[in-house]
Amino acid sequence: MIEVKHLTKQYGGHVAINDLSFTIEKGSIYGFLGPNGAGKSTTMNIITGCLGATEGEVLIDGHSILDEPKAAKKLIGYLPEQPPVYPDMTVLEYLSFVCDAKGVKAGEKRMRIDEAMEKTGIAEVKKRLIKNLSKGFKQRVGIAQALIGDPEIIILDEPTVGLDPTQMIEIRSLIKELGTRHTVILSSHILSEVQAICDTIMIIAHGNLVACDKSDNLTRLLSASSILKIETDAAFEEVKTILSEVKGISNICKSAQENGITHIDITPESGEDVRMDVFKAFAASGAALFEMHTERASLEDVFIELTKDEEQPASGKRQGRHSKGKEENEA
Repeated sequence: MIEVKHLTKQYGGHVAINDLSFTIEKGSIYGFLGPNGAGKSTTMNIITGCLGATEGEVLIDGHSILDEPKAAKKLIGYLPEQPPVYPDMTVLEYLSFVCDAKGVKAGEKRMRIDEAMEKTGIAEVKKRLIKNLSKGFKQRVGIAQALIGDPEIIILDEPTVGLDPTQMIEIRSLIKELGTRHTVILSSHILSEVQAICDTIMIIAHGNLVACDKSDNLTRLLSASSILKIETDAAFEEVKTILSEVKGISNICKSAQENGITHIDITPESGEDVRMDVFKAFAASGAALFEMHTERASLEDVFIELTKDEEQPASGKRQGRHSKGKEENEA
């Protein structure tokens, strides 16, 4: 549906996005996640034809946004970070203006406006001046203008910025509903928002795409994403002996020692589930195993890890923080 190929944007000596390439498939909700200044809005503006790229190209269903702008833009509905509304118009007047701007035929205007208002839940305020609406309703009006013409692709830049918690929930619910009929791309720096709404998450940092995957899969990008925490009455040296024959362990370390209880962190090798073998090893040793639980990396942990360096490779490939092979370190 959307192909972004080797996209680069420079402002003087500053590189806002650097050799960015990705593909958006039809019928999903994509989240464009990154810290402020990562290049999200720049990428959105180039995809929608609002900004020219220094290098690279964008194809919308095979149409170049540069060479065939009318054909490409006809497929896109766009809500910038600041909704492009006219405060002294009523909602109905504004949506009628948007229809004219998008070239909607006169005989279809009322139908298109009614469809957009119904989808976004703003019919009840259609005769009110936009300047008198709440921030949440203004966002809905902005989304409604993006829906005029029933475009296949809806692009939303920071759609919940400035909203209160109730309004955020309402807008998120609306976006998920839109995703059942449209391909949706939204940008955000709010981790919980992207995780709650999106099927696929793209993480951008310093103008580079550092990851693109399902949110569940992203937590498995790092070799240390999953830590098995145990509590035992055995001393650390004894624990190392007990677990010496257990395969699939990358690292063992003591995190604390208090009141005769040893707290141990076990890092499994990538993809390994060692819980049963650990349990059996302790059962055979006669040492007490008071507690065992897995602590998995959250999307926030992955986000921080992938965006913490000053420069990241555009390929998005990262090496794990722990080398393979068993390392035995006492904290």
